[in-house]
Amino acid sequence: MSFLEVTAQLADGFLTTLLIFAVTLVCSIPLGLVITFGSMSKIKPIKWLTKTFVWIIRGTPLMLQIIIVFYGPGLLFGWRALDRLVAVLIAFVINYACYFSEIYRGGIESIPKGQYEAGQVLGMTKTQIFFKIVLFQVIKRIVAPMGNEIITLVKDTSLARVIAVTELVKAAETIISLKAIIWPLFYIGAFYLLFSGLLSILLSRIEKKLNYYSG
Repeated sequence: MSFLEVTAQLADGFLTTLLIFAVTLVCSIPLGLVITFGSMSKIKPIKWLTKTFVWIIRGTPLMLQIIIVFYGPGLLFGWRALDRLVAVLIAFVINYACYFSEIYRGGIESIPKGQYEAGQVLGMTKTQIFFKIVLFQVIKRIVAPMGNEIITLVKDTSLARVIAVTELVKAAETIISLKAIIWPLFYIGAFYLLFSGLLSILLSRIEKKLNYYSG
């Protein structure tokens, strides 16, 4: 097979990989913030339930979570099986939202209480203190760990193949099994390296722009 023929056959897998990456990122970032509020809640049952849920998700493999989301509803409740891609997206969003929530929580708790007190002395409301004093410091502190998770997400998209979703690796495996050629693996490896490299550059520039928030 020629390079162009392989590229054409990998195109659908490439788009699926990008879709999983984009949807997971767009949905898990705000959901992670909601989970953070739950884990920091002063209402003990909510705090306990949220922390337990996060502990379970972070303590089990994403691959297992994908399988449970896809097969679980049908085997446990007799419901109609979810679309394979939908099941993958649900599992990815929940998993990454839990990881992001812990990053958010660490960033918020790292801000000295004196800064909150100083804002109160100046007559600022809690909302004003958060958005005018705390928020950008938190963003600065979480850029690096968030970046690590985002780059991991690029590689984790390959786990979708566990329930036969044809993402990039699955598409390459199909070509290899049919045509008995191995070089498509190096091709998609270069894609992951390039994608991760571009994200690293982007995140590095964001981090540099936030350097003046050094509180």
